[in-house]
Amino acid sequence: MPKSPIWSQEKYLTAYHFAARAHRGQKVAKTGLPYLLHITFVTMEVIALLEVEKFKDPDLMVQCAILHDVIEDARVKKTRLEELFGKGVAQGVDLLSKKKKIKNKEKRFIEYIDRLEGAPKAIQSVKLADRISNLQEPPFHWAQKKIANYLEKSKVIQEKLGHASSYLSNRMLKKMRDYEQYLE
Repeated sequence: MPKSPIWSQEKYLTAYHFAARAHRGQKVAKTGLPYLLHITFVTMEVIALLEVEKFKDPDLMVQCAILHDVIEDARVKKTRLEELFGKGVAQGVDLLSKKKKIKNKEKRFIEYIDRLEGAPKAIQSVKLADRISNLQEPPFHWAQKKIANYLEKSKVIQEKLGHASSYLSNRMLKKMRDYEQYLE
């Protein structure tokens, strides 16, 4: 008998359809590509991770990867996520969401990383997967200072959360080395 996957395709599909509707019309910054592409990349990183490292609740990780931006970028309420996906997923996505009420970007980032440091390793791993996905060629309009700042914040994320997954930590280190090519 064939081996079953460790995560549920039905839960994946439910979350993916929800994310597709929530992010409808959104584009990856300055590319014109559907935002769902980013969601897919993050989820791919998590699924690859689950092939090499064991986690208690793979479905939680996959669903949080798919839904990680719906509170922050699509104005979905945490209570709505809890109704549809359960308390664990809602809490995970909430932890992965920056608090826009903090207006200063640096303070918002510090609060966000501090909060994620106290999160379960599964949620920290989703954040690592998110940043790995974002460490591709920066938008053409970014100034060198912004590229350098993004790389520095990536280093902070890797230093603070890298312990959650050696696999993703190593992937992120490689992606950061590759990203340095965009600095003059």
